[in-house]
Order: sequence, then C-alpha cells, then structure tokens
Amino acid sequence: MTGMSTAVTRLRAAADGANRWAVLVVLCLSLLLVALDATVLHVAVPAVTEDLRPSAVGLLWIVDAYPLVCASLLILFGTLGDRIGRRRVLLFGYAFFGVASAVAATADSPGVLIAARALLGVGGAMIMPATLSILRQVFPDRRERALAIGIWTAVAAVGAATGPVIGGFLVEHYWWGSVFLINIPLMALILPVARWLLPESRGSDDGPWDVVGALTAAAGVLGVVLGIKRAGGGEGVLDLATLGPLLTGAALLVLFARRQRRRKHPLIDIAMFARPAFTTAVGCIVLAMLALVGLELIAVQYLQLVLDLSPLETGLRLLPLTFAAMAAGATGSYTLSRVGPRRMVGWGFVLTAASVLLLTLMGQHDRPALLTVGFVLLGFGLQSTLFGAYESMLSEAPAERAGGAAAIGETSYQLGAGLGIALLGSVMNAAYTPGLSRLHEEGVPAAAGTAASHSLGEAYQVAGQLGGPLGDLLRNTARHAFVDGLHVTLLVSAGLLLLGALAALRLPRVMDCSSAREVCGVKTAETAEAAEAAEAVVPGPALPERAVSGPRPEPRGLPAQDRPGRRFPLPARREPAEATGSGRAAH
Repeated sequence: MTGMSTAVTRLRAAADGANRWAVLVVLCLSLLLVALDATVLHVAVPAVTEDLRPSAVGLLWIVDAYPLVCASLLILFGTLGDRIGRRRVLLFGYAFFGVASAVAATADSPGVLIAARALLGVGGAMIMPATLSILRQVFPDRRERALAIGIWTAVAAVGAATGPVIGGFLVEHYWWGSVFLINIPLMALILPVARWLLPESRGSDDGPWDVVGALTAAAGVLGVVLGIKRAGGGEGVLDLATLGPLLTGAALLVLFARRQRRRKHPLIDIAMFARPAFTTAVGCIVLAMLALVGLELIAVQYLQLVLDLSPLETGLRLLPLTFAAMAAGATGSYTLSRVGPRRMVGWGFVLTAASVLLLTLMGQHDRPALLTVGFVLLGFGLQSTLFGAYESMLSEAPAERAGGAAAIGETSYQLGAGLGIALLGSVMNAAYTPGLSRLHEEGVPAAAGTAASHSLGEAYQVAGQLGGPLGDLLRNTARHAFVDGLHVTLLVSAGLLLLGALAALRLPRVMDCSSAREVCGVKTAETAEAAEAAEAVVPGPALPERAVSGPRPEPRGLPAQDRPGRRFPLPARREPAEATGSGRAAH
C-alpha cells in the first residue's frame, strides 16, 4: 500500500512539474494585457480629444483614472486573494477587464470613458497581485521561481513598451476605441483556460478579513498617488489640491500601518519591513520605476516633438528597449544564481545610469545609433534591477502572505511610476522654462512667451498662431530649451540611479537556498511534497496538498552540498531573517 502511495505521489509530482509552466504562460498573458492597457491610450489621446471634446480636467481623468484606481486597490485585492482564493479573484478580474474594455471601446462621452477606465483599474488591481502570488505558490523551487519571475517581469516590460506601438498602429488604421477592443477576444479565450488550468491557493485564513484596514489602505494610496500625479501635472506642491491629498493619504497609510501592527491577524505583516532585504527590494522597485517611466515619458516627447516622428515611428524607436528587457528577463535567473541579488541589482542601476549619461549626447538632430545603444543599455539595466528586486522581495515574504507581498510590490511599482512623472517632469519644467525667459526682448508678446513656457507642445501651438519670423524664433528657442532641460533631467536621473546602486548594498551577497524554507534544484517527489507543505497550497487541479510528517531521507546521488537535508513540518509564519541574510531574505 505504501509503494502504491509513493508511486501515485511521484506521478502527481511529475504532472505538477509539467503544469506549472503552462500556468506561467496564462499568468504572463494576463499581465501582458494589464501592462498594455497602462500605455496603449497615450498615443490615442489626440484622437479621443478630437472625438469626445473633453475638458482639460476630463482629459486628465481619462488618462489617470486607470492607474489611480488600480494603484489604490492593489492591497485590498491582494490580501483578499490570500483569504478567499487567488484564482477566484483573478477570474473576477478577467471578467471586470473584459466588460470594462467593451464599455470603453463604445464610449460616446468623456464621463462614460472615465467610468470605463476606472473599471479597468478595478480589473487590473484584481489581476496584477494575483498573478505574482500564484507564481510564488506554483514555483517552490527558488531557482525555477527566479526564471519564472524573469519571464514575468520581461512580459511586463514588453507590454508597457509595445503599448504605444500597438496603439499608434490601431489609431492610424482604425479608430481610438480599437485600442480597448483588442482586450475582449483575448479575455474570452483566457477566462475558461485559466479556470481550468490555474490551481486555487490561499494563505492563512484564520481570523476575519480586515475590511476597515483594506479600505483605509485603498484611500491612503489613492490620496498619495493623486497628489503625486497633480504635482507631476504642473500643479504647485503647496497648492491645496496637491498638498491635501498627499497629507491625507500619508496620514491614512500611517493609521493603516499602526492598525496592522496591533491586529492579531493583519492584512499585511508589517514586520516584513523590518527585514533589510524586503525593504531594500521595495525601495529599489520604486527607484527603478521612477527612472523608467519618467525617462520614457521624456523620450517620447523628444522623439515626437524634437525629431518630429509619428506615434508609430516613436513606438518602433523604443523597441530596442523592449528587446533588451526581454533578454535581461530571459537570462535573469542564470545571472542571479551566479552573481547574487546585491550585485545584480546594484550593477543594474549602474548600467542604467551609464546609459542615461550616454543619452545626454542627444541633440537637435536625429542620431539613431546613439539612441539605439542608449535604449538597449537602459532596458537591460532596468530590467535586471527590477528582476533582482522582485525576486528578493517575493522570496523574503512568507508564502501565506504572498498576495499581500505581491500587492506591496505592485503598489511600489505604481508609486514609482507616479513619482517618476512628478519628479522628473518637475525637473524638466524647471530647466525648460528659464530658456524662454528672454523671448520678450526679441519682440515675442509676453502672453505668448508665458503660454509657451508650459510645455514644448504648447510652444509649438503658440508659434503656429504667431507665424512669420517671430513664430520661427519661438519654435527654435523652445526646441533648444527643451533639449537643455532634457540634459539636466538625465543628469538628475543618473544621480538617483546611483543612489539606488548604493541602496542595493543592503541586499544579500548570494542567492542562498540552504534554508529549509527554500527548495533549490531538487527534483525528487519527497522534496516536492515538502515544498508544497511549506507553501500551504489549497488542493487544486495542479497543486494537490500533501502532508509532511517527520524527517525525510536525503536523496541519493546528489553531492553533499546539494542535499536538502532533513525536513520537518514548518510553522505558518516565518521567523525573523538571520542577521547575515539568507536566500529567502535575499520586485
């Protein structure tokens, strides 16, 4: 009877090994759609403006409703998935995303489009943390998990970078609503496949779910992100519309943290932030996204307004960044196992800073070779940093808190994106405006100079209205001021990236898999059983739950240093990381 049980166990373990890569494909397709939707609308904004005629505030909300709602609800749905099941939340997210896409594609007024974009944010907030937490569960082997995270982060980069390309193509050949319509057939396909293939898993479900805490966190993140976006949109930091949401959001997040510290069954284990590896990884995600989104936004303006490229040509110029990010994700697991988290994240920041300094050679004229080399280094460096940070953060988090940890990582991602637009955009504006200060001495009306100082796009509009020599003067002066401001912004960005490299020194030196909580490269049914017991997976089609009782014999045929040793039942919570930093204390 024991022999039959062992044979069945081995067969099920082999099936699990085959299924988990199919699960990864489904999770990556899910993430690809969410990442695409974050950027695909950017090139469609002129067409939306011409068709729906929204006000300036309405247009701002059309663009920002999705990221604002998504960022604010990540913690809520990430922790809810830990309680009621991650697959269940993910499937609901698919449904929300498909319905909202149909509403957005057929919107006939700004209000309907804003509401649809907000619903897309709800669906995105359900999908994003669920994909990462399910990935954490189905890959207990840390080296395999590192490879899976590399593919996952590469797909995210591909989605964000190809969004403008796809959007530009669809807008040029169809109508702006087609950028949303592409989601519907993909969601119709992926929903039944995910329901059949994905395993259900959840974390610790003891104690009631803290609804008040979840709503407090949502309101706090919404306030902080809204304040950051207003600052990035040119509003004064001390303006009530900017400072009010920032202070309110920060206060609510402080209250949320204090509430979680007092509760017996918190939504998020605040003690995770006491671990240097976890906190450092989260900070590195913020810095990396700050650089990526801020630089990408400025690069798009440079390519379109200075080099006069079309939206489709602009998207194609950014493809080297995408391909480099894919290469970094594909080789990330190998790199991480060889050089360790500290060097991978740190040198990723250094490489990105070097690429940014190289891009300061950009000028008034097109230099395709320079841009290609700069974008390749930028994509590879930032993707290496994000890979190492995400892997360290996720490996540090307890398995039963995977949804909460994934939500923290994704919230950091969104906060970094918002900070990048706000901080680097403010630096750009501060460096650009003084270049137009003497236009009135050349005969340009003061009102025209003031309007042109808001942005290069507005300067071009004013120059077109003026016409003649004054219009040409204004246009050329604004172009030179923009390029000078771009150089200053790149230098500031390089400084921030080097600070990130210094922060990465707090990460562990090596990817240590010696802990009983991490399984690395052991392919036996016995260690598969132990890993699944440690991960606390709920029974599902691909990850059946098994019990572990007592020590396990060491597998034969492995070198002494690779033997997993004896395994015992693991407690539900993880003990504090050792001072030296282990592999699990390695986004």
